[in-house]
Amino acid sequence: MGRTIVIGDIHGCYDELNELLNKLALLPEDRVIAVGDLTVKGPKNRAVLDLFLTDPRFSSVIGNQDLALVRHWRGENSKLKSAQAKAFTELKTDDDRYLRYLASLPLMINLDSHVVVHAGLRPGIALDEQSADDLTELRTLGDDRTSREGTPWYEVYEGPTTAFFGHWPASKPRVAKCAIGLDTGCVYGGQLTAYVIETSDFVSVDAAAAYSP
Repeated sequence: MGRTIVIGDIHGCYDELNELLNKLALLPEDRVIAVGDLTVKGPKNRAVLDLFLTDPRFSSVIGNQDLALVRHWRGENSKLKSAQAKAFTELKTDDDRYLRYLASLPLMINLDSHVVVHAGLRPGIALDEQSADDLTELRTLGDDRTSREGTPWYEVYEGPTTAFFGHWPASKPRVAKCAIGLDTGCVYGGQLTAYVIETSDFVSVDAAAAYSP
């Protein structure tokens, strides 16, 4: 039986991702799941997606940055932020393979004992009834789900499964009773962090640079 490795927000930081995988000594039987935001803000979006497209061990949920690119590609969102526009230009190809891949990503990956989402889960709501906006944007439980001020959802969430999430960068993993946040701000000059479910180990590597202010 291989390991199940969950990785925080990658944001196009391919060199750090490669270093992290080497540090983990990835095996053929391992499984790697990302918490979304594979793209935008970092320098090597294509390289990250090439890995996820070609290696069957890799999967991911969709993040809010990935989703913005998909919606723009579909004509649902005409305006992109500058970092998103740069990533969109990098990923737009004649066959649209990168954008098609991002569009294929699920909002949630259910591992039975654990669940992987990008941003959060609304406490008291069944997994199959969670909204796409909460799954990709939720931070706190006030009127504005995107706000950093207020009660974090993961402090209230009580299962039934442990949730892995990203979206909300911090200097170290956010660890609560039934949730683990893995966004340690690699693209901002922090770290890229993974969690190995079978051994309960955190593994991190430092960012080579602060790619985004």
